[in-house]
Amino acid sequence: MHIFCPAQFMCYIKTMKATNITIKVESDLAREARVLAAKRGTSLSRLVADQLSILVREDQVYAEARRRALGRLKRGYDLGWEKPSNREDLHDRESLR
Repeated sequence: MHIFCPAQFMCYIKTMKATNITIKVESDLAREARVLAAKRGTSLSRLVADQLSILVREDQVYAEARRRALGRLKRGYDLGWEKPSNREDLHDRESLR
C-alpha cells in the first residue's frame, strides 16, 4: 500500500504493484539523496518513487487543463461583435471617435 500526499493534491491510498527500475546518477548526488531520504525517514527508493509520482501527476493535470483550454478555444467566445454589412462600415473611422 502506498500513501501519496503532496501538498498540492488530494491525498489518496492506492495499492499498486511495484516495478524495479535502474538509474544512473553521479555518486555525489546518490550520497546526498541517501542522506535526504534518511532525514525524511524513508528509503531512497520511496523518495524517488514519490518524486516520479509528483512529476507524472503534474504532467497529467497539465495535459487535462490544456485539453480543456483547447476545447474552449475551439468552441470560441461570443464577444458580441457583429459583422459590418459592407466594407465602408468596416473601415469607417468616424464612428470610432
